[in-house]
Amino acid sequence: MEKTKIGLFGGTFNPLHMGHINSMVTITEKMGLDRIYAIPANQNPLKSPSSQGPTPEQRLKMVEEGLSGYDSFVVDGQEVEKGGTSYTIETIRSYAQEHSPEELFLIIGMDEFQVFDQWKNFQDILSLVNLVVTSRPGKSLPQSIQDIPIKLQKLVVAFDKGYIELETGRNVQFLQLADIDVSASEIRKRIRTGKNVDKYLPLNVENFIKEQGLYQPKGDRIGDFEKLTEFAADALFARKGVMVRGFDLTGLEAPCEYALIASGTSTKHTQTLAENVIRSIKDEYGVTPIGTEGQSEGSWILLDYGALMIHLFYDYVRNEYRLEELWREGRDLNLKDPYIKNEE
Repeated sequence: MEKTKIGLFGGTFNPLHMGHINSMVTITEKMGLDRIYAIPANQNPLKSPSSQGPTPEQRLKMVEEGLSGYDSFVVDGQEVEKGGTSYTIETIRSYAQEHSPEELFLIIGMDEFQVFDQWKNFQDILSLVNLVVTSRPGKSLPQSIQDIPIKLQKLVVAFDKGYIELETGRNVQFLQLADIDVSASEIRKRIRTGKNVDKYLPLNVENFIKEQGLYQPKGDRIGDFEKLTEFAADALFARKGVMVRGFDLTGLEAPCEYALIASGTSTKHTQTLAENVIRSIKDEYGVTPIGTEGQSEGSWILLDYGALMIHLFYDYVRNEYRLEELWREGRDLNLKDPYIKNEE
């Protein structure tokens, strides 16, 4: 029987965009895959669920619409149909019943790879599939074994630039993509602010978003986003957030109009900061984040409120990314801690 090389491409797909499709096309060609299965997650275990935004069923429908014209791409809705938290190992085991490990390739991005050793049963995953790790334009690939997750380092038999051989018998391959440089969060922001997204979305997906009224602006409920930024800052100060800074980025080429950044003294403290911001804004404005990332891990938590993006770091991680340097052309809001008494 002729072997079939299968790619497994999971994700939230919120929404599916041309960057996803470009990645799938490039990987199919470079890896010589016969087919890629796109598998929308019902609920990512490393992200907090949100009452805002599309339902899992709507995200699945967007993937079906966007990939309808590609013969080599198949949409697998098993995680959405199953419901609950989606664990990759469980999905992989369903494919392993019909395909051998050398035929299976799990496709993930570099950001996911950096926390791959936090995935459920990650060692079992690496015995059942090979890993294909993609990197967006301008991002560097691992240059040495020290650049990969610590727990994964223990499984390495041989490391070469762009290729890792594992003691499980599987391998990790890295691909630098000539990608469409846009993220799902940037697309959601463009839709909410009425900007054109034609070049970022398949036409079927764009039409579905319009028909369903997805990613509608929160502006009517929030009103003044500068005041929201200041309100969120006060919620951070109330829980002893460190180095809280806010920036007005309106008029700049940025994925949001306002940005707020703060540090926690531990991952637990960072999680507490996020929880207090979410609770305070919901109580005051009646809205929850459109999306959240990193809340279960706590080293970098992103809260997406549309025109406002809140970045919360475990302190040492903040130093690595230096987001303030990216925002230096914006207006510093010069936020003050209202809980510090004026001694003058």
